[in-house]
Amino acid sequence: MGAVRGCNLPEDLFYNVDNNVWAKREADGNVSVGLTSYACSLAGEIVSYTPKKIGKAVEKDKSCATVESGKWVGPVKTPVAGEVVAINDAVAGKPGTINKDPYTQGWVVKIKPANWDADAATLKSGADALAAFEAKMQADNFKGC
Repeated sequence: MGAVRGCNLPEDLFYNVDNNVWAKREADGNVSVGLTSYACSLAGEIVSYTPKKIGKAVEKDKSCATVESGKWVGPVKTPVAGEVVAINDAVAGKPGTINKDPYTQGWVVKIKPANWDADAATLKSGADALAAFEAKMQADNFKGC
């Protein structure tokens, strides 16, 4: 598990650093998407989760869900294009799960990717992701999770 300024950032995931989201290719070829611990720290406790419907096509860097906290309402921008194939019913019942466990229980949607190889090539992972998050946090004057 990698960490930057106290924010956990698993090195085996793929990240869109600018949008503070992660992607994980699952064994079935679908891609789980969620918010980073950094995004959760910035947003505060998530109180509402509204995913796109199953079967909905989503474009890369466009919304796959909307989340709301006490201080922020905004889109979760998907790091991959494709079709929503699953939404997280557990998160719908307890949106704060995103904050408590953003990388396993708090995933937002699962997407059947249109072109995983092309989209993954634009994402960061491992040490590259950690370095990119450090630069982003420094630029944002972020103190830490």
